[in-house]
Amino acid sequence: MLKRTCCLLTVMLMTLLVGCSTAQPKNINNVCEIYDEYYDWYNASKAVKQKYGIPEAVTMAFIHQESKFIDDNRPPRKWYLWIIPGPRPSTAYGYAQALDTTWDEYMMNTGNWGADRDDFEDAVDFIGWYNARSIQRAGIKPHDAYGLYLAYHEGTGGYLRGTYKKKQWLIDVARKVEGRAKLYQKQLVGCRDDLESNWFWRSLFGQVDQSVTDAVKPLRQG
Repeated sequence: MLKRTCCLLTVMLMTLLVGCSTAQPKNINNVCEIYDEYYDWYNASKAVKQKYGIPEAVTMAFIHQESKFIDDNRPPRKWYLWIIPGPRPSTAYGYAQALDTTWDEYMMNTGNWGADRDDFEDAVDFIGWYNARSIQRAGIKPHDAYGLYLAYHEGTGGYLRGTYKKKQWLIDVARKVEGRAKLYQKQLVGCRDDLESNWFWRSLFGQVDQSVTDAVKPLRQG
């Protein structure tokens, strides 16, 4: 009996630990499919737009570039003789690849002391907070994913000094983010009505089966 109880507790603990990590979306190149799979991410990025004025497409393009939507992403370690692990190049961690010092500054300025870098809602709020500072200090437009990403990487001071101009690789990456934001925005135009019309059921159950959509449609119309 005791052995069976221990086995049951072990299974429950393993299930709990697995549930703590969020899997990467199945198709990270389509924001509609991402939001369909993780509807709470739509609510989180929409909250960033309402709070900081940053379009959802820009926020999601940042996450795509920084971590490919992997919650515990880190820069790869250096390895010596292929077997000895060395240090990581930076303290960047999580969805937004925020550094320790910058994350501490974010928590201090926002009062969000319980924020975690591997929590999507906290990560996108961090991106909104950081980009809002770039908008205020450097005059970058909220929809300018290219300029915002350069400032995100170089800091507002570095952006204003033009430090990125000698980093062609960074300019190329910023253009990729810009292109991703435009693609996501175009995709959102086609699916936003569906995301908004089923918000109640999606908030409760996540993905909404088409049969549920058909069932509630007369209720919305009536």
